[in-house]
Amino acid sequence: MSREKILLTVLTYPQPSLSYEENFCTAGFREDGSMIRLYPLAFSRYSDLHKYSFIEINIQNRKKGDFRPESYSPKDFYLKDLKVLGKLDSKNSWAERKKYCLKNVYTDFNKLIKDSKEPRNVSLAVFKPNKIMDFVIENTEREWKSDWLEKMKQGKLFEKANNKIILKKLPYNFKYKIADSNNKVHKLSILDWEIGALYWNCLKRVNGNETQALEKVREKYFKDFLKKDVYFFVGTTLEWHLRRAKNPFTIIGVFYPPKPAISVTSLLFQ
Repeated sequence: MSREKILLTVLTYPQPSLSYEENFCTAGFREDGSMIRLYPLAFSRYSDLHKYSFIEINIQNRKKGDFRPESYSPKDFYLKDLKVLGKLDSKNSWAERKKYCLKNVYTDFNKLIKDSKEPRNVSLAVFKPNKIMDFVIENTEREWKSDWLEKMKQGKLFEKANNKIILKKLPYNFKYKIADSNNKVHKLSILDWEIGALYWNCLKRVNGNETQALEKVREKYFKDFLKKDVYFFVGTTLEWHLRRAKNPFTIIGVFYPPKPAISVTSLLFQ
């Protein structure tokens, strides 16, 4: 067991679990720039954690066959030993955040896949796409699996007073179609909390019109973000990494500082 200081950069959309209470995964950076994953964490502490905040927490090695070198568990599932420190602001084009987040950036997706295999088993990384080609929206199941639903009824995500599930199942999958530095095309699912929360907030603002809500999500992730200097926080799921899938990575967060300013001198010599 050790106590670590971690800059949080990823909060995934919470999932029901048959082994734990409803839980979620978070990831971030140590002060030396190395990445770390914490899982599982109790959903009841979700509101205490914020992106680009430093935390101190007691951690231990993951059990139950998680071979990924970045994976750890909190010593206390309910984070009773959690200490929340300061938050990095976005001043000077996210300068302080970049110091931690952009120390090691992949641009070649095949290199990332290679490093995800033995002996390195890389399962968390920062990836810079050469081009974002499309934002894909796909229909998916609208309800949790029946065994998950029964588990939720026993936990804190089920309000017995009005028989309503607090954590709603996203009825759509969101993906980016991108090209890497070798112009190889890849399609990556987006699993971070922000896109799920954005969809539900948009749906509320348009009085339940899903088409309009999806248009607003697409506008944010495809139009607005393309004006930024976009990087992805990517990570593997244990299941697909164990299976040595052709591509075990998903997007677990988007890093989008402003694009670097173009100097007058550089324009003159173009």
